[in-house]
Amino acid sequence: MGHGGNVIEELMTDHGEVEELFGKIEALPPGDKNRKAYADQVTMELVRHSVAEEAYLYPAVREHLAGGDALADQELEDHAKAEQIMKDLESCDPGDREFDRLIGMLMTEIRAHITDEEQNLFPQLRATCPAEALDKLGDKVRQAKKTAPTRPHPSAPDKPPANKLLAPGVGMVDRLRDALTGRGKTD
Repeated sequence: MGHGGNVIEELMTDHGEVEELFGKIEALPPGDKNRKAYADQVTMELVRHSVAEEAYLYPAVREHLAGGDALADQELEDHAKAEQIMKDLESCDPGDREFDRLIGMLMTEIRAHITDEEQNLFPQLRATCPAEALDKLGDKVRQAKKTAPTRPHPSAPDKPPANKLLAPGVGMVDRLRDALTGRGKTD
């Protein structure tokens, strides 16, 4: 899928890519080692996506939507749950029963989050936020994902300005670790 466009289009493209990875995991038998590689890939995508949303989307939600603070806080809570599941999943082998339980929980959590964003949050934001602001947010989200962490860090700040300051450094370390270990690579 191509990336580009406004923030909503960008994030919906990410949603489609995550769903595609979920499908690859579901298509493999329990214990297949590629399930772990796909789980690592989905974690990498989700962490980058979440960091970008936390830095740019949710501040826009707070600014442009009536009740935006409560909506953004709920989204951050969803992210925290998913991030903890991803952190727990990191230490599991694909043959462990715990792996299957956690990947199932992650898929359920993320699919519910995606549905909520696409059916509720995005339409509201599209209706209240100027088109040029949505376009600028799309550019900012794309830039943020380039330097964002690729591993879950549940204790990291999730609100500006601290998250914007720390994410690039943590992201650099994560990408270096990923390159050295081959994390997320399939056969």
